[in-house]
Amino acid sequence: MSLTFEKAKELNRTMVTEDHLIIHSLNVCYAMEAMAGHFGEDPEHWKAVGYLHDFDYEKYPEEHLQHTEKELLALGVDPADVRAILSHGYGHCTDVKPETAMEKSLYTVDELTGIIQAAARMRPLGITDLEVKSFMKKFKDRKFAAKCDRELILRGCEMLGMELPEVAGICIEGMKAHAEEIGLKGNG
Repeated sequence: MSLTFEKAKELNRTMVTEDHLIIHSLNVCYAMEAMAGHFGEDPEHWKAVGYLHDFDYEKYPEEHLQHTEKELLALGVDPADVRAILSHGYGHCTDVKPETAMEKSLYTVDELTGIIQAAARMRPLGITDLEVKSFMKKFKDRKFAAKCDRELILRGCEMLGMELPEVAGICIEGMKAHAEEIGLKGNG
């Protein structure tokens, strides 16, 4: 089955109910949609994979991605999409190394969108006027959004053969288009 955004939402609804995890799924899916555009790939497909990436996290936070492969394959999700999802945990909860542009992008944007979201929440106009320069200041401040793994993000950018400001810019623009839906429109 080719994974669509609607199918990804349907599958995620069976496992993910917490608002902050749904917002995270949306942040990642819109960043992935933008990354697909950058690579000339199918934005709808990448968006769907991004939305589904934390399928088992809410129910199994200590065993993240250990309840994903068998379950998603049984639900008819394409093995390549399941592999992409598993690869975002490379080095911390799986040994599936990101190899394709989609896998490397998911690996990178999962953590990156956390810092973008935190930076946007600090601004009166949310993400709507967030620029890469402002993001980079927040990224360099290790105390800001301290739980987001900056080394992982930089490793991901290196895998992609891209500089952090470029990847961040693509993701910010992808998320900006959905500012209201992801709660980052600000209060200005």
